[in-house]
Order: sequence, then structure tokens, then C-alpha cells
Amino acid sequence: MAQSQRKCFSFPIIFLLIFLSSYTGGESRPPFACDPNNALSKTFPFCSVSLHIRDRVKDLLGRLTLQEKIRLLVNNAAPVERLGIKGYEWWSEALHGVARSPGVHFGGEFPGATSFPQVITTAASFNASLWEQIGRVVSDEARAMYNGGAAGLSFWSPNVNIFRDPRWGRGQETPGEDPIVASRYATSYVRGLQSPVGNSLKVAACCKHYTAYDLDQWNDVDRFHFNARVNKQDLEDTYNVPFKACVVEGRVASVMCSYNQVNGKPTCADPSLLRGTVRGQWRLDGYIVSDCDSVDTFFNQQHFTPTPEDAVAATIRAGLDLDCGPFLAIFTERAIRAGKVSVALVDGALTNTLHVQMRLGMFDGARQPYLNLGPKDVCTPAHKQLALEAAHQGIVLLQNRARSLPLSTHLHHTVAVIGPNSDATETMIGNYAGIPCGYISPLQGIGRYARTIHQAGCNGVACISNRQFGAAEAAARQADATVLVMGIDQSIEAEAKDRLSLLLPGLQQELVSRVARASRGPVILVLMCGSPVDVTFAKNDPRIAAILWAGYPGQAGGAAIADIIFGTTNPGAKLPMTWYPQDYVVKVPMTDMGMRPDPSRGYPGRTYRFYKGPVVFPFGFGLSYTAFKVALAHAPTTVPVTLASNYAFKNVTLLKDAVRVSHSNCDAMKLGMHFDVQNVGERDGSHSLLVFSTPPAGKWAPAKQLVAFEKVHVLAGAQQRISVHFDACKHLSVVDRFGIRRIPMGVHSLQIGDLEHAITLQAAVEEIKS
Repeated sequence: MAQSQRKCFSFPIIFLLIFLSSYTGGESRPPFACDPNNALSKTFPFCSVSLHIRDRVKDLLGRLTLQEKIRLLVNNAAPVERLGIKGYEWWSEALHGVARSPGVHFGGEFPGATSFPQVITTAASFNASLWEQIGRVVSDEARAMYNGGAAGLSFWSPNVNIFRDPRWGRGQETPGEDPIVASRYATSYVRGLQSPVGNSLKVAACCKHYTAYDLDQWNDVDRFHFNARVNKQDLEDTYNVPFKACVVEGRVASVMCSYNQVNGKPTCADPSLLRGTVRGQWRLDGYIVSDCDSVDTFFNQQHFTPTPEDAVAATIRAGLDLDCGPFLAIFTERAIRAGKVSVALVDGALTNTLHVQMRLGMFDGARQPYLNLGPKDVCTPAHKQLALEAAHQGIVLLQNRARSLPLSTHLHHTVAVIGPNSDATETMIGNYAGIPCGYISPLQGIGRYARTIHQAGCNGVACISNRQFGAAEAAARQADATVLVMGIDQSIEAEAKDRLSLLLPGLQQELVSRVARASRGPVILVLMCGSPVDVTFAKNDPRIAAILWAGYPGQAGGAAIADIIFGTTNPGAKLPMTWYPQDYVVKVPMTDMGMRPDPSRGYPGRTYRFYKGPVVFPFGFGLSYTAFKVALAHAPTTVPVTLASNYAFKNVTLLKDAVRVSHSNCDAMKLGMHFDVQNVGERDGSHSLLVFSTPPAGKWAPAKQLVAFEKVHVLAGAQQRISVHFDACKHLSVVDRFGIRRIPMGVHSLQIGDLEHAITLQAAVEEIKS
């Protein structure tokens, strides 16, 4: 339908059209509330879809007793049977597919759901349209399972924390270390999940864990006691960036506060972070939920308040709407009786949660869309194909000596498949996963192309014994090529478990080196892990022909690995995080939240934006079986930064150095660039165009930062023109030490591979019109 035609429809008509197209005359579960078969429901205004949601919520609140209200403040909300409202479990997960969680139940008609690659792998695709597409598929399966009584509609995903430290056990759940990538992933995946039509939602997404949460259990420090000391600059410049994008651009329905404290205050009890920033500045249209048992944590473990009633007051006053855990259900009434918190604040919290439930259609009885979705819409051939495609797009080729890859089915008839992850199944899906539609392990995938000789080499990734090394070496001597599938799994990196080392665990390095020496054919090292590993030894070993990073590639990961090794698919992914050498972690405690280097204390800084030391592989690195040439077709050279005259004349030096973003006319500074991407190789392939910017010299600016990226597929010998758009206020600004975002005047150098282009920003005064 044309854009002009679409604008002719009002929201109610669109909603009706979706309903009519999806309604099949019945549903597999009774309505959550407002059942048309319940005579009482017909009389309740909160069941009337003709009323504004605001009025429906107000009516419902007016009918609830205090005790009923309190039991709705927690994730396992109690039923209100006298009003025909069922109990509801808010806690469902969908990080990269509908996942095991209190609100999700596999079995019966729903034995599994499509399990996509772990987020860090999908992020390596640098393909925002893929991220949104995955979100839409996941929400289709989520709605189908909801219709069958097997899931909720509120999914506490995605995790958009910055992957600050390579040892973090949950870094695998994130889109990586770059704030712009994390922001775009967040908005894309949330849009796919929520698939909004007018004010209605398909499912309600949640961006977590707000904020500066990226330490689980390291040495003697855990997330339940950690106080993240973060300066205003890093909070604005790094940690809060994806959360702001999630709320402002993605219009997410929920934000989850984290376990840790930030500068001495629990995030779930910080009114500046919650009521001030998320709801006040960013205008969240939804609810704020605690990480599970966070309120109990800051009372019983952090001892932030003297009594549980004070903990209730602190968190509700701060802006928390929903407690994952029983704390508010137990202590809120006592807090109200003691005068520590008002019923009006409780009503405010419930207004936000009920509003989201009504946007989901949970109070519309049978009159809601998506009722046609059911078991037939889970694990469909199209969904499984997308899981395979996502794995193809997320696997990174890190090394390819003498173009050893791809292997040839004509030359490499027998392949030795070796390593603790060589026949991996569950390992491939990472954490926060469900039950996949099925698995294709690396051994199975490679077996589709060649005869395989399999040896695990180690009993598990810990690899504490070399007893099986001889058999692995013998297998390599018999084969035309050797594929070593090494790495780690959830026993090494996971929630509540951070790594201590960046090296391969146990004796894995010895196994790789010994097999490489024994192999008569090319040796391909495949790394299955959600965080960086220092494989300098392999990178420098001439007997190791190629290195692939597969991350945790999902249910079809083994097929994707094999397709890339044998050239059916051309790799085009790039690393979403820096791979550091082992000695980096010796210099950097996980507890140090600073992003910028501090030479006075030997602190090297973090991520590609600030760390300038040696790396194993840099952020944004990735090879292909073809070659691309990028030429600049069109780009601005000078951009006026317009600001109102009442700001300009208050400080004349403002025009020479930098202007506040808040004082600028950002709508006038949307930039567009056009590039010609030519495939000069012999194979079709995809290229991720990454645009970096180096601002004018300044003490507090990063040396370079990603400002835009786009994915393009180009046939061999062909050329594609690609448009890249970014916002000068958002992408060319820097943050000063006071946390104020400013646009530096002068020359900004853009780097696109070997290509460079300069854009000069010049301040201009815009007269105020009366």
C-alpha cells in the first residue's frame, strides 16, 4: 500500500483490519479479562474498547481494593476474580528467541521455538534490517504461544548494556562495545518485537539492565554488592546511550533497573535515574521493572535502607512500577500504613503497568489481533531459514592465509573434525535460550560436504587432560583438511560468572598446536564463544590456515559454519567488540568503570574508542572471500550548525569551540552521504560499510567513533550505490567532563576503510522569530 494511502486510515480502522484478517472465530485460551461470556464484564467501563485507555485504567483502579492493588505490583500478579481478571506472570524472556522463563512453558503443542544466534553473533552482521526481522519472527512465535497458554506478552529483552570488559560473562547477550551499534540494535529489535500499530503492541519489550551494569561475579566482587562509580561524562557518552535510544527512538514499553549501585545509590531506588531521566527526560511510555529481587537486594545485601518499609518507599518514590520478586507484595501495605508511601504513588505505578497490558489487548476480551497465530506459526521453515541466515551473517572470518578457505569438495574429501565444541548442540545457543526447533552441530554440518573423522580431543571445554590428544593427531594425519572447533561455553562465561582469563581454557591451546603440526592438510580454527579470546598463538602459527569466530551461532550454527568453510556462503561479518591480548586484563580491574585512559596510573582505557594499545583483532574487523572497493559519490563538505541567537551571544567563545546540542537546531543537521561499493572479486558477497569520525582535537573526545553503518550485498563484478544517513547532533557530538553533549566546531575527519572525507562544522546564528 502506498504511503499516501496509508495515511488515510485512522488507528481504529487499521486495528480493525488487522483483527478481521487474523480472527478465526475463536481462541485457544479464554481471554485474560473482559471475557464476553462473563455477563459481569459487559458492565465494566474498563472493558470498553471504545473508551480511551487512560479512562479504562482509571475505571479499573477505582474498583480495586488496596490489597488487590498491592498484589499487582509484583511479577506474578494475583488474579482479581471478582472482576474477571486472571493472574499474570510478567516475566517472559526472548533475548534471541522465546526462552525458558517463569512465563514461558515448552511442551505439548509448543515443544520448542526458533533459537536464533546469540545477540553478540547477530550484532556482528551489522545489519539492522535483519535485527528487526528476527524481532518480528520472535514476536510471531511469542503471540502464538500466548494464544496457546504457553507464554506471556511482556518479554524482558533485549539486553543493551555496553560490553565494556571482555571478561564479562553476559557480554554474549549484548550487541557489543559500541554505543551506536547497541542503540541501533536496541531500536531495531524492539520495533520488531513490539510491531506497533497505532498505540497497540504485539508484545511488550524491555531494555535492560539500566544502568552501568556489566559485572556479575569477578574475584570477590559480585553484582549484588557492586557500586559502579561512573562519572557524568561516561554515563552520558557511553552507558546510557543505548537506553536513551531504546526509549526515545524504539518507543520500548519497559525499562529494567539493575542490581548494582551507581555512585552509591541502587539504580532501582534512584529518582534521578528513573523518574528524572527515563520517565522525565526520555518520556518512557510504559513501566519500569526491577531486576529480579533487586529491591530485596538493596535492603538485605546493600543495606541501603534501615527497614523494609523504607525500601518500599525509596523504590516507589524513585519511579519503580513493578517488582520482579515478592518484596513489594509483602511490605507495601505496611509502608502505606506507616505513612512512608502514598496510595497515590501505588496508583501511579499500576497506571503504567495496566496501560501496557491494555495496549497489548489483554483487556479487550476476544476483540484482539493475532488470534490466528498458533502452533503452525512456530518453528516454520521460513523461521528456521532465517535462523540459518542470521548465523551466516554473524560468523566472522578473522584469518585466511593464502586464501586457504573455502575448502573444496573436490580436493577435501575427508575432514577431521576435532575439539570440545566440534559436536556442540546446546552450547551453540548460549544463555537465555529456549528449546530449539532442532540442532545442526558443526560435525553434522561438515558431514554434509565431506566424510568426517571425529575426535573431541578434550572432555569438555575445560580441557584438563591431554589423554585424547594422540587420537586427535591421528585423525588429522588421515584427513585432507582439519577443522578444530574450540572455545568456551556457559560453564566458563555466563550470568553470575565472569572470566578471569582471556586465554583458551585448560589445555586447548596445546591441542590446537599439536593437531596443527600433525595435520597433512589445511587447518581451520573455529572459535565458539561469546567474548574475546587471545589466540595470538594461532594467529602467528603458519600451520593454521584460517580462523573463524562463530560466537554462539544458534540452532543452525553447525550448518552455517560448514557453509562458510566450504564456500556455499561468503562471510561478511565484522567484530562488534575488541579482542584484547591477555596482558590487557592484568592492567584493568573489572571494577574500574572509566572509559578513558589515565596514563598517570597506567590505566589504558576501554573499547576501540579510547584504548590504543595492541589488540589481537580490532573492533570492526572481518574478512571476505571477495574484495570490495568503496568510492565516495556524494557527501557534504561544510555543515552549518545553527543555534538561536539568545544562546549564541551569551558566550562568544561558544562559536569557536563547541556548541551545546541542546542549544542547536538539530533538525537542520541531518547528513546524508552516498557511496559506490564495488565488488572487485570473483564471488558475490556482502559488505558492512562502517563510517567512523574523528572530531577536532580535544581533551575529552574519543580518537574515533562509529557514526553510521549499512549492509549491502553486491554481486561479483557489480557495483551498488548505498546511502548512509546520520545526525550531526547525535553522531558528531562529544560529551564534556560535566556530562554535557556538545558539537565541536571545525574539521571532522570521516574514515570509511581506506577512504577519508572531511566535513567542517561551522556555527551560525539563527534569528529568533517573534
